[in-house]
Amino acid sequence: MEPQLLHDVADSVATVVIHHPAKRNAMTAAMWAALPPLLDTLAADPGVRTLVLTGEGGTFCAGADISTLRGSPEEAQTLAVRAEEALAAFPKPTLAAVRGHCVGGGSQLAAACDLRFAEEGALFGVTPAKLGIVYPASSTRRLVSLVGPAAAKHLLFSGELIGTARALRTGLVDEVLPEGELAKRVAEFTRVLASRSQLTQAAAKEFADGRTDRDAHWSAQARGSGDTAEGVAAFLERRQPRFTWSVPFPG
Repeated sequence: MEPQLLHDVADSVATVVIHHPAKRNAMTAAMWAALPPLLDTLAADPGVRTLVLTGEGGTFCAGADISTLRGSPEEAQTLAVRAEEALAAFPKPTLAAVRGHCVGGGSQLAAACDLRFAEEGALFGVTPAKLGIVYPASSTRRLVSLVGPAAAKHLLFSGELIGTARALRTGLVDEVLPEGELAKRVAEFTRVLASRSQLTQAAAKEFADGRTDRDAHWSAQARGSGDTAEGVAAFLERRQPRFTWSVPFPG
């Protein structure tokens, strides 16, 4: 099978799989370019309430396919940044499920997700210093927002790989699961996400990501959504709420 991004939707969860096992799921230029339109399609699907990004087999993503850098490193980096930004802008909760190596462009993609769950034994690295590449400003800022300036500098300056214990301690990872338990935990957690109010999640995502110009917008959405009334009624009636607000998609 050619290197590609596979995807499916089940139980309101879209799963995108980085599939290039011959090179530890390294991202080719075509894969970088394919991610933004795929995300647009999944964002527009009202049946999708959350998205999981993972890698085929026992590796998340070993980075960019280095052979793609021989021609135009700048073009390859532009494609990677566009994919990263599209993932960060996905309007519903996103979760990276990480096994094995999550390095270079793999860490770039994982950092663009809202949350990162990893299996014990996973390794993380931000490796542009090994190639003499200037890491993109937007990617650097995103990394700093996750782990802080000192930990970001450690990763960027050295290019060294770190394990799950350090990744968890610095905030690069949100949960670490024992071997064999990652899929079960991701399925359990995404069921929780799918049952919650998309209104709450969408507003919280924007606020947490630094939007400061949408307070009035979200207040108006809350007033017109019916989700608050439904949530309160469900709580008082001791039943599961049936939230109806969904993320609007332009066009």
